Amino acid sequence: MLQLFLSEPIWNDNGDENSAKIRVSLLSQLESTIWLFMASGGRSEARLWLCNTIGRISSLTRHNQCELLLDLLRSKPLKKGFASQLVEMIFENSPHKAGSIISKRRNPTRISKWFSKAGGGLGHEPGAKALSQFSFVNRDTCWEELEWKGKHGQSPAVVATKPHYFLDLDVQATVENFLENVPEFWSSNEFSESLKDGEILFVDRKYFVEYFVDLMYKEDSKDVWKVTSEFLKEECFSSLCKRLLITLDESDLCDFLKMLFKYLNPRMEQKDLMDSSYLFEVILSKCADFRSFDEILLLNAVFNHGRQLLRLLRDEEGHEEQARIKDIVSKICTIPSDDSSLGPIIKDCFKMKNIQACKLLGLQSWVIYYSLSEQCRTHDSWESLFLCNAISFRTSDRYSFLDNQGAYEEGGSDLDRKASKTVKHKKKHSSRRKRKKRDFDHNDSYDNEVLDLQSNVGSWFLSIDEYSASWNIEDLPEYVSKYCLSTWMKWVGFSFTDENLSNDKLDYQLEKVGKPRSSDGRKDAKFKRAYYEREV
Repeated sequence: MLQLFLSEPIWNDNGDENSAKIRVSLLSQLESTIWLFMASGGRSEARLWLCNTIGRISSLTRHNQCELLLDLLRSKPLKKGFASQLVEMIFENSPHKAGSIISKRRNPTRISKWFSKAGGGLGHEPGAKALSQFSFVNRDTCWEELEWKGKHGQSPAVVATKPHYFLDLDVQATVENFLENVPEFWSSNEFSESLKDGEILFVDRKYFVEYFVDLMYKEDSKDVWKVTSEFLKEECFSSLCKRLLITLDESDLCDFLKMLFKYLNPRMEQKDLMDSSYLFEVILSKCADFRSFDEILLLNAVFNHGRQLLRLLRDEEGHEEQARIKDIVSKICTIPSDDSSLGPIIKDCFKMKNIQACKLLGLQSWVIYYSLSEQCRTHDSWESLFLCNAISFRTSDRYSFLDNQGAYEEGGSDLDRKASKTVKHKKKHSSRRKRKKRDFDHNDSYDNEVLDLQSNVGSWFLSIDEYSASWNIEDLPEYVSKYCLSTWMKWVGFSFTDENLSNDKLDYQLEKVGKPRSSDGRKDAKFKRAYYEREV
């Protein structure tokens, strides 16, 4: 049975070092094989996973997220693709912000399209209203520039009493006259007001996106940067990351991660390492020494996207590589082990760079995820796993009896209720058939449904989370493997909750980094913990 290694190592015992070396070697082989998949087509998927993980970071304040993205926008070389995508977001979500800038800077050639939206006449569009209002106010100087479709023009007095006559205006010809002979219109309050809602941006979107990016970079326009800052503070960080980070090439995304590092503060909220976003913050905070973008991609894949990684490996056509991964995982799982067999590896992590230690633990947790997904598919296999690894469990009340109408009794879970809806749906559907056939089909499907539910629907409350949640077969591989990973990470010290540092472990850590146990001979954990945090 699979060993989960949930017993804390004995810190003064070296354990089976030979088994540890074999395990490390096999994990290294597993890393190389996974990268063969990444290089052959899974790399873009891994980048998308990384962008999604970054977007889930919760410790950034709105002010910090604004500063971070502005730093990226201003960094060299210029990120014009990133900036263009950001401007697109501003146009879509806050067009009035961009419209206020356009209202101060007019391009009459492009803006002429603004007035042709009415399809040949002046309707209720903002541009049409601006033209009519300006013409009435300044009728003594510009009325003769209006072009009409009929045989004769209309006077201001007639149009004042019958405003619908404005619909007979030849818009294109009138705008051309205004462009040439009425320049004051383009700087008028009437025209500026028509632009402020930002609707004009969609007349020639590509042009205005490029125009805004030029204002940002070529003119260093203060009002454009102000609008950009306001938008970055207001928008959800997750939305910004999913939309913007994917536009960056790998070197720029790597630079962004290094910029992000200085804004992270996982101490602000001492969450559990089971939280994926918090775990990623801890990784970045501890692993600022990563040498390549590949290392972060791999870490994120095995730490936070184990299920997607397994699906990717199964979907690829590299049957030879799939067989190799299966073989490596099988060898890792059959290494002779006892409760402390992972101890030498855990202890070796203190000698490694943080990113190497993280990678080792992450790969081992993914081995557990892979094995559980492949091997534990029945209730008996899961319960054997719990017993083998000293995990106490209680069966969840998932086997509620169905009443005569096929509905679950109260107290069932969401999964129970979904199953109940399925039964009701089948019964309702069968009621459309003839009476005898309906009764036969209903009884047959009812019996089969009960058998299916009894064999497939089940869950457990586990002691590892103090029986706080009900876990089913589908979610257990991910949960258990992540629980193992978080446990090992705490042993190694990849956590900002100092209660995870036991007295013996602090002695071991201080010795490994060449620090004395204490400066004045005291052995209490509180002193050593403070010393360790200050010096290491």
